[in-house]
Amino acid sequence: MSWYSIVRRGGGIAGFNATGGTVVDSGGYRYHTFTASGTLTVSSAGSVEYLVVGGGGGGGTGNRAGGGGAGEVWSGTTSLNAQAYTITIGAGGTEGNNGSSSSGLGFTAIGGGRGGNRTTAGSSGGSGGGGGSQAAGGSASGSGTGNSGGSGGDYPTNTQTGNTGSGGGGGAGGAGSDGVNQGNNSGDGGDGGNGIEWPAGSGTYYAGGGGGSSMGPQVAGNGGAGGGGGGGGATPGLGGSNGGSAGDASSNGGNGGANTGGGGGGRALNGTTSGTGGSGIVIVRYLL
Repeated sequence: MSWYSIVRRGGGIAGFNATGGTVVDSGGYRYHTFTASGTLTVSSAGSVEYLVVGGGGGGGTGNRAGGGGAGEVWSGTTSLNAQAYTITIGAGGTEGNNGSSSSGLGFTAIGGGRGGNRTTAGSSGGSGGGGGSQAAGGSASGSGTGNSGGSGGDYPTNTQTGNTGSGGGGGAGGAGSDGVNQGNNSGDGGDGGNGIEWPAGSGTYYAGGGGGSSMGPQVAGNGGAGGGGGGGGATPGLGGSNGGSAGDASSNGGNGGANTGGGGGGRALNGTTSGTGGSGIVIVRYLL
């Protein structure tokens, strides 16, 4: 990450002492970053800032799928005691599955909701999965739950006939965009909702929603900032910042960025797979 400089393991600062994770000193702070489950061992109490992100939801199963919702995000400042803290990193959801929860320091960030498909609504989760593609009577999105998160985008509510673009998955910073109905079995996919920037001013985002698939020759939804995967379609959606991958020319959805909690992109009619959600992350930082 751009704000990392010196990488080492361990701790040892007067007034606060901790070990565990990958340890980096940058900008007057020490960071303990967990990209896999582990233990933060605190030997002297103190106050820290934290980020806990759940795994992102996978794009919807089947074709004309909505984007997966981002994992829930907890962030803020807390006091830690001199003890060991178990850190659990949630996996991203595969196609048609919610992401898994991440936990640590007394906080649990639930996984993002999976995307819907042509006949199935997106699932609720840390952020909701985008609704699938259909005309009147098609799928609606899941609802975001928990400390942060947006709802997934809906299928279009107008009455034009034919299949349409699918909704984007919700991000930690806002809802996914609705799919678009352009008539004659065509429509753009909705963009995934953006995630949140952490730390403030770093330019690094987490927990962006996955893009919805397009229908016909139209443009698929882009992944939200913070690792959202792009939707599949004739013109695939772009991946969101911090590692989200684009959809591909075969109409498959892109994957959420690893250790971002980003949602996977939905696959279009001719695609074979939707994107997998990005795994979660836990970061602790404190002043040197």
